[in-house]
Amino acid sequence: MKIESVGIDTWGVDFVCVGADGLISGLPHSYRDPHTKGFPEKFFRNVMTRKELYSMTGIQIMDFNSIFQLYAMSENSSSILKAADKILFMPDALAYLLTGEMVTEYTIASTSQLLDPFTGNISDKLTCRLGLAGDMFARMVMPGHVIGNISRDITAECGFDYDIPVVAVAGHDTASAVAAVPATKGPFAYLSSGTWSLMGVETNGPVINEFTFRNNITNEGGVGGTIRLLKNITGMWLLENCMKEWKKEGKTYGYEDIVMMAGGSPRFRFLIDPDDPSFANPDSMTSAIASYCSSTGQETPAAPEDFVCCIFESLALRYKEVLGILQECRKEKIEILHIIGGGSRNRLLDRYAANATGTTVTAGPAEATAIGNILIQSMAHGFCSSLDEMRALENSSISTETFHPEDSVLWEKGFEKYSHILR
Repeated sequence: MKIESVGIDTWGVDFVCVGADGLISGLPHSYRDPHTKGFPEKFFRNVMTRKELYSMTGIQIMDFNSIFQLYAMSENSSSILKAADKILFMPDALAYLLTGEMVTEYTIASTSQLLDPFTGNISDKLTCRLGLAGDMFARMVMPGHVIGNISRDITAECGFDYDIPVVAVAGHDTASAVAAVPATKGPFAYLSSGTWSLMGVETNGPVINEFTFRNNITNEGGVGGTIRLLKNITGMWLLENCMKEWKKEGKTYGYEDIVMMAGGSPRFRFLIDPDDPSFANPDSMTSAIASYCSSTGQETPAAPEDFVCCIFESLALRYKEVLGILQECRKEKIEILHIIGGGSRNRLLDRYAANATGTTVTAGPAEATAIGNILIQSMAHGFCSSLDEMRALENSSISTETFHPEDSVLWEKGFEKYSHILR
């Protein structure tokens, strides 16, 4: 079978520095690396205010955003940054290693908090305030652009005797996933569910105002000139870390075990704010959850089933909270919530999401990022010409599962308790 092309997507914000000799310098920081700790606050004291930065970028303030990584490196006199000729985000860096061509793909750049969402280019004002040269970022390209061919040395080593183009897909994995939302009607919201949950809506332009600033809503680039108006929500990160702890204790649980544990306890006994900073990277997730419950006047979870119930119910109630915020942004009722990504396989959480939000949920595809990546490559090859055509092509090829809201009175009471705890 002939390989027609290759497309690369990754997580957002992280980047590599490239020297004037074209070689990548050092190792990139991970977005979970603590080297940015305290630097957003320092940035807001010394460079510009939080509100000024948001008004210029429309990106939610998160301490690992590229702008804060670069600021931390600059303040720490990073030798790698001093020697840098170019900065490449992760999918662009991998494409460069394959093709020798440097580009900056629009959707991945939009996660950096360096992009002007109105012009679609890296903001000269921000790079200047950071002390970066104006040409440190390669030319901007949109999803569907053909970057170049994989070098002959690489194709020969892999046993291919023909050119293989590399397509700039939506380099941010969530942007590729959202391109694969199987939406046939609207208005709809999407929830990209995995280690992170990202809930959002599509808009035709950035939405930056007092309400979005106050609620830390982000405006990230999408396919076809769309804006992904969304909010990050801590996802399966909570459960994944608990399960690691239990495994060390000799307790290993499968999906069926988790479902039984979640269904076997009283509803809404333990609730948390999944996005509380204490859950970002604790030494012990179970201890962090127990401390949160204790500090908010609740019983303290102890058994694994307590933690499972707490996580699933709290996530579903957080979905309801964020969906309400997005509806306020759109000024219209959202009729359907599409849950995509690996987390869409979690039928229990899908059902909880429908119950909590009071909205019909469509679950799938689980491999939304890969499907979106392939669909954008198909656009580069001329098989479809728009986002609507891509989704129509997808809808003819995949199956999904639908969940309708149930137990609305019970879940409204749960949301009242959740809201009270957060207050």
